[in-house]
Amino acid sequence: MTSTATRRVARTVRQIDKVDERRNHLAESALKTLGELGYARSSLRAIANNSEFSHGVVHYYFHDKFELIIYCVRYYKARCVHRYDALVADATTAEGLLDAFAAKLQETLREEAPMHRLWYDLRAQSMFEESLREAVTMIDRTLEEMIWRVVSRYAELSGRESVAGPAAAYGMLDGVFQQALLGYGAASNDRDDDGERVLATLADQVHGLLPLILRTDPPPSSGLHETA
Repeated sequence: MTSTATRRVARTVRQIDKVDERRNHLAESALKTLGELGYARSSLRAIANNSEFSHGVVHYYFHDKFELIIYCVRYYKARCVHRYDALVADATTAEGLLDAFAAKLQETLREEAPMHRLWYDLRAQSMFEESLREAVTMIDRTLEEMIWRVVSRYAELSGRESVAGPAAAYGMLDGVFQQALLGYGAASNDRDDDGERVLATLADQVHGLLPLILRTDPPPSSGLHETA
C-alpha cells in the first residue's frame, strides 16, 4: 500500500472513530432524558432541549427517534451485560454467589432505576413498533445469557442441576426484578425506608427463588448400573 493510500485509510478510520465518539456522547446525554420521559414523550427535539446539543446536531447523527433510542439502549446494555461476570468468576460457594448477586441487583436498582424503566418501556413498545423489535430481541437474548451464567454457576457450586432452562430462569428473575422496579418507583421520595424495604424484599425473593430452580434429588447417574 502506498503512503498516500495509507494516509487515506488512517484519515477514514479517524473520521469513523470521531463519529462513533460523538454518537456515544449524544447517547450518554440522551439516556438521561429518555429515562425521565420514557419512549412516548421523547422526541429528538425534547432530547436536544435537555442536552448540550442542538436539534440540528442530534438530527445529523441520528435520522429519527427510533435510531437514537435503539443506539442508546444498545450502548447502555453493552456496558451492563457483563455486570455479573465478576461475581461468577470470584464465587467459591453457592451461598456467597447468591449473596453477591442479590446485592448487585439491589445496587443496579438503586442507582439505575430510570434506565431499567426505559428498557421495560421499550420492550413493551417493541410488540407494536416493528422498528424496535430486532434490537430489543437481541438485547433480551444477551440479558438471558447473562442471567444464565449466574444460574449455571450457582447450580455448579451447589452440586445440583437446574430444573429450569435459560429462558425460564431469566423469565422468573426478570419478573421479580420488574416488580421490584415498580415498587421502588412507587416508594415515597420523602420516605427512604420505603425504597429500602423494596430492596430488602428483592434480596429475600432472590434468595428464596434460586434454590427452587435446582433439583432436589440427585442427578441421574451417567455410569453403568452396578449389579449385586
